Amino acid sequence: MTTTLYFSWRDVPKSKWRWASFSPAEIACRGDGSIKINEEALDCLQALRDLISKPMILLSGYRSPEHNRRVGGARASKHMEGTAFDISMANHDPVAFEAAARKAGFLGFGFYPRSGFTHIDLGPARRGAARRGTGASAF
Repeated sequence: MTTTLYFSWRDVPKSKWRWASFSPAEIACRGDGSIKINEEALDCLQALRDLISKPMILLSGYRSPEHNRRVGGARASKHMEGTAFDISMANHDPVAFEAAARKAGFLGFGFYPRSGFTHIDLGPARRGAARRGTGASAF
């Protein structure tokens, strides 16, 4: 699969964007507007959206290394590869969402019920990322 980095989400050619449920602005870095398009990850994200048949609120997609440091992201965060997404659980059942995400091809999970979101990425699967009643899982 192809990975392409653009200085700004506005630079993404319309002919290169094939993920109907999302816009480049939604996937782009919240810090500087850059975007790394990882086709495999976006294909999985679109497949997940198609499986759940409900809108998804993306809280974080791609993060530039600078922005990742500013927000306290993991040193080797999958967000910097364009293969991770933080999704609000406001309109989703977390258990059904996780099952659909696994079916769509996501292997890495972080559960943040107090903050109301789930982290998904292409993996590998992490030890210690089991669903918990409260708090955050380590990854």
